[in-house]
Amino acid sequence: MSCALPNNNTIAMIHDAITRQDVPRTNGIAKPDDPAPVAQSQRTLPEICYELRGKIDAFLTEDIASDEVLRNVQRQIRVSMGVIEQALRQYGLDQLSLSYNGGKDCLVLLILILACLPTCHNSPSSSGSVAAIPSEVPTPPSQPPTSESTEPNSSFQSNKSLQSIYIVSRHPFAEVEEFVEKSAQEYNLDLKRYALPMRPALEAYLVDRPAIKAIFLGTRRTDPHGEFLTHFDPTDAGWPPFMRIHPVIDWHYVEIWAFIRHLDIPFCDLYNRGFTSLGGVTDTRPNPALAVGEGASKFRPAYELRDDDEERLGRDS
Repeated sequence: MSCALPNNNTIAMIHDAITRQDVPRTNGIAKPDDPAPVAQSQRTLPEICYELRGKIDAFLTEDIASDEVLRNVQRQIRVSMGVIEQALRQYGLDQLSLSYNGGKDCLVLLILILACLPTCHNSPSSSGSVAAIPSEVPTPPSQPPTSESTEPNSSFQSNKSLQSIYIVSRHPFAEVEEFVEKSAQEYNLDLKRYALPMRPALEAYLVDRPAIKAIFLGTRRTDPHGEFLTHFDPTDAGWPPFMRIHPVIDWHYVEIWAFIRHLDIPFCDLYNRGFTSLGGVTDTRPNPALAVGEGASKFRPAYELRDDDEERLGRDS
């Protein structure tokens, strides 16, 4: 079993067919007077994945020697996709889930996961890897074999959704709720919602989805408790047992936003209003570092912040 690029002609044909469709490209969430979203994405999971794969492959071949941030993003993409592909080989898509709350970090992770799905397959004659994955990508800890399938592409080929969990804040923003719903439909997520604290939410999720052995998380090094994490970390004692996978752990704040904006990925509108880290209504406010003038009634968008250490200035927790 190996991970390799699909045939270039195949990608080109599928990508061209998809990109001819009229797909909205506007960042932010739908306005209140916009039509209600359809019950589910009208595109299949393979269509979504091939489109995103085409975008990322095109970005990785861009000559951006004069832009240090985008060069770093290219490097981060290669490392993260290597981690994701190793997880797909280790567990298979049926045993993997994504922790998704509509925030910028897990949004980047979602796009990268979907872009990896077309390249992981079971052909014994395939060779090579995606965009020269660096050697520093670790091998995940060995897991005992299970009765469930660990073929990376089984769900992808059968057009299933990507399994995901949304742990809802105690006091969620309406804008976040709307964006989570809209993006879950757009990207064909099999999203389970839990309005519970994190530990009981995870316990409930593993009861509902007992096949899950590992969960992708959008945690970054500067997040609380993120300082000493690696790409693959089992949960701590006393927590529901699964492997935590952190493909974007070493991304910087500016790199997250460079990826989102360069690839024109729609994001939650709160970020356009100065919010840089999203929690709940009672503990989150626009980042004071982005205030315009002394009145602090207007704020620059989140992507104009540059310093990792200022990202959570608008959070009380």
